[in-house]
Amino acid sequence: METKILYGKEVAEAVKEGLKPRIAKCVEKGIHPGLVVVLVGEDPASQVYVRNKTRACESLGIYSETLRLPAETTQKELNELVDQLNVDDRFHGILVQMPLPKHLNDIEIIERISPRKDVDGFHPMNVGRLVQGQNALLPCTPAGVMEMLIYYNIKTKGKHVVIVGRSNIVGKPMLNLMYQKSEYANATVTICHTGTRNMKEYTLRADILIVATGVPEMIKAGMVKEGAVVIDVGVNRVNDKTKKKGYRLVGDVAFDEVKEHCSAITPVPGGVGLMTIAMLMKNTVQAAEDHINLKNDGKK
Repeated sequence: METKILYGKEVAEAVKEGLKPRIAKCVEKGIHPGLVVVLVGEDPASQVYVRNKTRACESLGIYSETLRLPAETTQKELNELVDQLNVDDRFHGILVQMPLPKHLNDIEIIERISPRKDVDGFHPMNVGRLVQGQNALLPCTPAGVMEMLIYYNIKTKGKHVVIVGRSNIVGKPMLNLMYQKSEYANATVTICHTGTRNMKEYTLRADILIVATGVPEMIKAGMVKEGAVVIDVGVNRVNDKTKKKGYRLVGDVAFDEVKEHCSAITPVPGGVGLMTIAMLMKNTVQAAEDHINLKNDGKK
């Protein structure tokens, strides 16, 4: 059985190409899609991620600003900044980069961002709309997984999807996306987590296995059904003295051994991770379009 490798790069590029005419149409109507990123502190991984977001905005012609705040920023100061950005018409998307310094309350910030500008898709209102199957700004990584399934024409209807991991960022929204009554969903879904006994019993039943645990290479070949589709969301650094940087990136799935048993699998790096920023761009454009529609509705 030849295993298909599901690369994220070509899917992400297709998403971005699809956004270009939508951005042009927004500009024609006098609205230039805009994204503001708030970065508190000096977290190295966040610095890289924010840089990549800025480049993506520039490549698409999305207006963007990055506001860098010192790690000592208080909750009151950050709250006030978010309040200002909520009413700033230059920005249709607000993203406060996580993780925040430990003295700051991330839930309070997520709930303070206007749901219409919540391009991370984490605000309770957007989460609720997702659960109900309504139009919403979706969490970027799970939305990216769905985009990959659509691009590679991997049918999910009637399939058994097993998700390993229950985070608010990936696991829970992935669950809610997969059971919706739509063409690339409509699946029977099981979610596993640290409280699951005999996890292997569940993963072996998966037609599509989605893994987002943050545990390097925890899914081994013996845990995957022959012919399954495996989506590895995890990105982990493991020490490797043979590498110049002293480490290498691996997923939550033992790629080399699992790929011999599945019909399709995402690599790490080069898989789902590349989709997250593409979907952030898509959310920003959607937020700008929603802003235009809201203005037009107000004129009626």
